[in-house]
Amino acid sequence: MAISCSYYLEDCDTRELPRRFLEAFAAILSHSNYAPVLDAAARMKARCSRCAVSCQVYQATGELRDIPCERSELLLKVYRRYFTLSGNLKARLGGGFVLTDEHINRMAEDFYRCTACRRCKFDCPMGIDHGLITHLGRWILAELGLTPKALVVATREQLEGKTLNTSAIPVPAMKDTCEFLVEDCEDLHGLKIDFPVDVEGAEYVFFAAVSDYLMEPDTLMGNAAVMMATSGSWTIGSGDFDGINYGLFYSDRMLDRIVSAEVAEVKRLKAKKILIGECGHASRSAKFFVPTFCGGDKAPPVVNIMEYTYDQWQAGKLKLKKGVIKERVTYHDPCNISRSGWITEQPREILKHICADFVEMTPNREDNYCCGGGGGTVSVDEIREFRTLIGGKTKAEQIRRTGAKICVSPCANCKKQVAEVCEDHKLDCRVSGLHDLILLAIDAPDFMKIPKSDENEPADAGIKEA
Repeated sequence: MAISCSYYLEDCDTRELPRRFLEAFAAILSHSNYAPVLDAAARMKARCSRCAVSCQVYQATGELRDIPCERSELLLKVYRRYFTLSGNLKARLGGGFVLTDEHINRMAEDFYRCTACRRCKFDCPMGIDHGLITHLGRWILAELGLTPKALVVATREQLEGKTLNTSAIPVPAMKDTCEFLVEDCEDLHGLKIDFPVDVEGAEYVFFAAVSDYLMEPDTLMGNAAVMMATSGSWTIGSGDFDGINYGLFYSDRMLDRIVSAEVAEVKRLKAKKILIGECGHASRSAKFFVPTFCGGDKAPPVVNIMEYTYDQWQAGKLKLKKGVIKERVTYHDPCNISRSGWITEQPREILKHICADFVEMTPNREDNYCCGGGGGTVSVDEIREFRTLIGGKTKAEQIRRTGAKICVSPCANCKKQVAEVCEDHKLDCRVSGLHDLILLAIDAPDFMKIPKSDENEPADAGIKEA
């Protein structure tokens, strides 16, 4: 199956694509540390295809183009020809590969068939990181203007637009949403919560995926309930409240600018740490690249909300009721927080406590399968059929085998993708965030409890159906 994305082509002279591609490639190699990685991979020439067994896209299509090492070869071939001595000598003798428009167009499609989950690295006998090579290829293409329009438009709004976030939510609308959630949490759950905004000197500045304000009210209420119950010192910044970072998917330049804006907001509010909500790619972007671009050891520490919640629960500062979620629950590991082994056990321990029937997908943790919408592809709606029926086929089979009615998927991108996978594969399973269920299981301190009136439903109604 071919995929078709709308690409952003402003100021891109397509008549000179090869020259521009090589100029961008050379500039990136000169001003980054990709050169040693590429040089090692290019010398190995490893194309044994063992990586094919770990790629869910190849498993679904069986097409040669979807074997990770074959895709990486598209870029490595260019590197060998134009950036190594042997390649230049071969060309002078009248032989060798020549970069063409057709080759660039193939890279533009094939690099976005990859979910960049990096699972294939585990099966490569030489340890080649094909996901990293895919990312580099996308970055070079981005410098030419060859990037799916959905990613570029959202990133431009985040960095240069009036709202400075990918969903174009004005600050007054964000504040209104938070006020509505405070009221909803009181009405539905009998709990008092708060969303502090622009509080100077807080310990944490909170960056959720901005889409949570539009589509994940229970996740946000759960986040706020945990912070209230533990007397956490936190605030949302009105200058920057979007944790999404599409630069992770296609451009290190954008990645740098976005995490730098987060750090600037922390400094503006005289805070100490960055607290990321339930979003895998937002978490990885901050955790690994705030130190890279913003001061190393002097950069603000980055904490994921699931880490915070788990630590508070273990310390006895957060009380959770045991076994209150009665339906069968399974857990999807977002690649961006699990592939490195960073966050795998914390959500599981919580779910095993609050769920009466928790089951695992297989494989899981570091060896999990991607939801099928990784690498930013979930944001490209015109390739939904490819994402869910091809990229998401393996994930659908995993969920079906568990028999779960609830799939906890603590990542904004994964939530959207897994929900669409369940819909397109006719699975009787709904998607939830971890804190959606924590909200139902929290044993709140007295200062959070709203007195019940006779005409209202009990605050814990619906727990058994959750």
